[in-house]
Amino acid sequence: MTRRSVVSLVPSLTEAVAATAPELLVGATDWCTHPADLQVTRVRGTKNPDLAAVVGLAPDLVLANEEENRPEDLRALRAAGLRVLVTEIRTLEQGFGELHRVLTEGCALPRPAWLDAAETAWAEARAEFDVRAVVPIWRKPWMVLGRDTFAGALLAHLGVHNVYAAHDERYPRVPMAKLSERGSAELVVLPDEPYRFTAEDGPEAFPHTPAALCSGRHLTWYGPSLVEAPQALASAVRAALR
Repeated sequence: MTRRSVVSLVPSLTEAVAATAPELLVGATDWCTHPADLQVTRVRGTKNPDLAAVVGLAPDLVLANEEENRPEDLRALRAAGLRVLVTEIRTLEQGFGELHRVLTEGCALPRPAWLDAAETAWAEARAEFDVRAVVPIWRKPWMVLGRDTFAGALLAHLGVHNVYAAHDERYPRVPMAKLSERGSAELVVLPDEPYRFTAEDGPEAFPHTPAALCSGRHLTWYGPSLVEAPQALASAVRAALR
C-alpha cells in the first residue's frame, strides 16, 4: 500500500492527525506547536505559507480552514495539482463533524478513540454557569469574540454567554471604555492565545469584573484538546467567580 502524506496548515488539525496517525504528517506551519516533539518540514505561517515548500513536499492532502487560511493560497495549491480539504468550524457540532471528515474521509483513517472521548466529554458537560462575559482575543487594539465563533460556542455550552454574540462582526474591535463599562459583563475570559493574556497583563484593564484566565488551546482548538476542554474551561470560570 502506498504511504499517504499530509501537510496541515491548521494547528488544531495538525494535532488531530498527529494524535491519530503521526506518520502521515510531512509538513505543518510554524504555529503547529502540538505535539511538542513534532518533527516535520515547517512551511511558515497559516496566513503566509511557503507555497513552494508545500508543493515540493508533494502531499496527497493539504488540510486547511476557511478562517485560518487565505483563499488565494488554497487556490494556488489546487492550481499546482494538490488536493486541499477546507474545513469550516464555528460550532461544537461542526467541530466534531469536520474532525470526523478530515480523519476518516480525508486521511482514510479509522475514527479515533479520542474523538469519541471528546464527544462524550462535551455531551456530559453541563451548563454550570449563567453569566454574561466578554472574551478579548487581542490588545492594542482591543478585539473580542463576536458572532458565530467556535470559542463562543464552547463557552455557551457551559453557560458562559458572550455579550457580543449578536455583533455584526465575528471579531469586533471594541473601545476599552465600552469593554470595561461597569455592569456590561459579569466576567471577562482571557485566553493565552492569540494574544497572551496573563495575570499581570489583562485583568487590570477590568478592575470591576472577575477575570478567568484560560488556555487558548482549550478554548479555540478543535482536536484532542476537546477531551480536556470542558473541565479546564469550567475550572477557570469557577475560580474567577469564587
